[in-house]
Amino acid sequence: MNKNVVMIVVDQLRYDSIGCHDPSGIISTPYLDQLAEKGVDFQHAYSGVPTCIPARASLMTGLKQEHHGRVGYQDEVPWNYPVTMAQTFQQQGYQTEAIGKMHVYPDRHRCGFDHVLLHNGYLHESRKQTKAYLSQYEQVDDYLQWLKAQVPGADLIDDGLECNSWVARPWPYEERYHPTNWVTMEGLNFLSRRDPTMPFFLKLSYTRPHSPLNPPAYYFEMYANQLGALGAVSAGDWEEKQPTHLIDAKKGYLPLRELNRMKAGYYGLITHLDHQIGRFLQGLEEAQLTEETVILFVSDHGDQLGDHYLFRKGYPYQESVHVPLMMYNPAWHQESQPLVELRDVFPMLLAAATGRTVKGIDGFDYRQNEREYLHGEHLLGEDSSQFILTKTEKFIWFPQRQQEQFFDLAVDPRECHNLIDEAAYQQRIEVLRQLLIAELAQRPEGFVAEGKLKETIATTPFLGDREGRDCDAGGNWH
Repeated sequence: MNKNVVMIVVDQLRYDSIGCHDPSGIISTPYLDQLAEKGVDFQHAYSGVPTCIPARASLMTGLKQEHHGRVGYQDEVPWNYPVTMAQTFQQQGYQTEAIGKMHVYPDRHRCGFDHVLLHNGYLHESRKQTKAYLSQYEQVDDYLQWLKAQVPGADLIDDGLECNSWVARPWPYEERYHPTNWVTMEGLNFLSRRDPTMPFFLKLSYTRPHSPLNPPAYYFEMYANQLGALGAVSAGDWEEKQPTHLIDAKKGYLPLRELNRMKAGYYGLITHLDHQIGRFLQGLEEAQLTEETVILFVSDHGDQLGDHYLFRKGYPYQESVHVPLMMYNPAWHQESQPLVELRDVFPMLLAAATGRTVKGIDGFDYRQNEREYLHGEHLLGEDSSQFILTKTEKFIWFPQRQQEQFFDLAVDPRECHNLIDEAAYQQRIEVLRQLLIAELAQRPEGFVAEGKLKETIATTPFLGDREGRDCDAGGNWH
């Protein structure tokens, strides 16, 4: 008998910002800690292209970036994929529901879900008043319509915060109107109105802890009251340290006061999120569905949060690429710590819930196979990067700057010491460099020439629907 599936996706949550992964012991996430302890806690889970759209493409298609085509962030590129996770579960007789963030194009594209309740968060692209009327945010976003019905005249920008800002303050309305609460509320509503004669696949997709950094006051004050304990940023021997006053800065350093308020907002959003996930899991238990349901929790990417004097995401460093991933399934037990990527979630969930596999995707169930390394990348102007990582090492190449970095993650997990010129590591560096050359040799950007990495200025974050994909639109099973 097929099991139900609840996939909880959060936005911009770092691996080390969950209580059980937090070396400082400051962050409180009791429900996620419990899920990690009772289930499979993947300690080497990564986002291969660490911004929202490409990461979610990997998650929902099971494809690596070369095959889904998204190697950077670009809005308004249609989602035309013959196989998606939701469609595949739908074909297996599941009722499929998505609540919260989709970040696809067109905005109301269902990608195989029977029904979608949409809230993409505060996105600049969606707020443009030049968009066609039926594509404007107020027309397509279900949460915003609900908020305006509850609080006449309300808008997402009433607190003055911006969607890529480090500025933080408490949520200006009652806690129950927060978008995190709305996703949970609608998830619980789905449990009561679902079709009880068929299994369900429910995607709960929260927009936090992505900025705006505006948790309800209780959660903001929880961390604002211990500002001195939150600490400074991680920094090493290779960064450029320049002050910034830009509220949506991509790099720079902040005064400790502002840095700590940023962390209070971020951590407050995380604890609030944890409590709302706990609220949903309690509802699942009360419906007597827990033991019949596979529960998976994952983030699309992390957040630099000022570490290495960087903000936001898109960088090759652990703060951006290392993500929490945990799965509760009574039939599965933790036997190893594999190196996994977002593309693996699709086949893992399908195997856990139905015992089936699907052809034509790049991800795989780690119990059947285990990768030795992962290739990741992101187009980001002069900070565009390509990287190869294993469980213990990372090699990074910046094509526009023709610079390299190497980190020994086993002894330097915060990536403070660039070992690229250290004689003792040259053999391993060359091994990883050759792996990267092999990954990039056939790429259209021209990253490789005469068997070597070549200085390249790539400008296209979408490679297109590349020929040669072995996607199985008919869902042929084996």
